[in-house]
Amino acid sequence: VLGEELLFPLETKESFGRSAAQAAKQVIIQKLRESERNSILTEWHDKEGQIVSGVVQRFERGHIYIDLGRTVGVMFANESVPGEHYRPGERLRFLVLAVQEDTRLPGIILSRSNPKFVSKLFEMEVPELADGVCEVKLITREPGSRTKIAVSSNAERVDPVGACVGQRGTRVMAVNNELGQEKIDIIQWAED
Repeated sequence: VLGEELLFPLETKESFGRSAAQAAKQVIIQKLRESERNSILTEWHDKEGQIVSGVVQRFERGHIYIDLGRTVGVMFANESVPGEHYRPGERLRFLVLAVQEDTRLPGIILSRSNPKFVSKLFEMEVPELADGVCEVKLITREPGSRTKIAVSSNAERVDPVGACVGQRGTRVMAVNNELGQEKIDIIQWAED
């Protein structure tokens, strides 16, 4: 059980030197790290394609490292929004693009420039999108300047554009605040 102490007697041996104790310590530490890494990976695998909140930690070679609580995610330079300035300690939302297993640390790749980021933000703000009454058919984006999003309705009485805009533009404004005043055009989807 977590926090429980395990006590077991060890027979004393003269042959155990300092180096043997050091080697044992290294093996134990490595196994602990591995188990922590695996638990983080299983926790994050089902969060792929979802929005998470994190705190900007540091900058290295154009990449931005984000503190996500138990682990650190990375947003590569090409996944950040041009013209957006990130300050250490600032809390922002990110789209989890991928979870990589091959690296030493679990690689959680984040993005703010991906078009899916905007559609997920809308899903958080617009219940009709989350319920599947309305859906985002197509989305195109120039990160930092403009986004065009085509929406359609699966129910006759629901206006998809109105649902996404919200009363007096409240819903679209909430998304806009997160994107830093990027222009958002919401269009009724048409087959042609």
